[in-house]
Amino acid sequence: MGFFTDTSVCIGCKACEVACKEWNAVPEDGLNFSATSYDNSGGLGADTWRHVAFVEQRRPLGRQHSGVARDGAAGTATADGGPPTVDLGMPSFDRPGDTAGADGRTEFRWLMASDVCKHCTHAACLDVCPTGALFRTEYGTVVVQEDVCNGCGYCVPACPYGVIDKRADDGRVWKCTLCYDRLGAGQEPACAKACPTDSIQFGELDELRERAGRRVTELQLAGVDSARLYGEDPGDGVGGAGAFFLLLDDPEVYGLPPDPVVTTRDLPAMWRHAGAAAAVLLAGLAATFLGRRP
Repeated sequence: MGFFTDTSVCIGCKACEVACKEWNAVPEDGLNFSATSYDNSGGLGADTWRHVAFVEQRRPLGRQHSGVARDGAAGTATADGGPPTVDLGMPSFDRPGDTAGADGRTEFRWLMASDVCKHCTHAACLDVCPTGALFRTEYGTVVVQEDVCNGCGYCVPACPYGVIDKRADDGRVWKCTLCYDRLGAGQEPACAKACPTDSIQFGELDELRERAGRRVTELQLAGVDSARLYGEDPGDGVGGAGAFFLLLDDPEVYGLPPDPVVTTRDLPAMWRHAGAAAAVLLAGLAATFLGRRP
């Protein structure tokens, strides 16, 4: 089971953030005003299991063909005979570097996306946890048992997405559980339940991947050439993510690594090399002492 997040319909309402905090009793995370964005949480952490990113870009989102006019004004039909475009009366932005279109409005768009733990198929956090606090559930998700976690923090640098974080007041690590308790009761996760636009969709991963593929095709046929999927490929560096996304720009724009790789991938080879080096060292020491015997 997992998440498919369609960022093309995310409106940045943060209902997912609130629902996650309320259901899981996640502490308040500071509500810091950055003065650069509507994003007040900044990123995922021990006290932020869902994070809605706001990306401001100076490029057009595209004319909206609504077919209705504001305040009863008639819309103007397009040259190709399509639905009338309507002046929605949006104010322009007067800032250095902004470029205004023919209608006097600035080229501007928001990209919004709700980020979460990816619940990797090949999860490095599981590999490095010495106590078994992190475990794979029957739903394929990765969950932290807070009563088993000893706060060693090995999983924090192991995560290729920077998701896992230690809580300052108790030293243990916390992250999204994909509402493990709700799944056991036959309910969907709180964030997906609260999402008003179905940007966050929950279900079986195979079905979600098929749905996501159809959605990308639909957007590209509508002229959104930048639409692409992220994290859906079982052949990627983490074996496919249990929470994948439809993005409208490069992953880096959303603060996501472009080519994540499980950080423990090279551990077997490292142990083999270390073992070979130790064997050579022991052989050299043995030869040294045996050669000095009278």
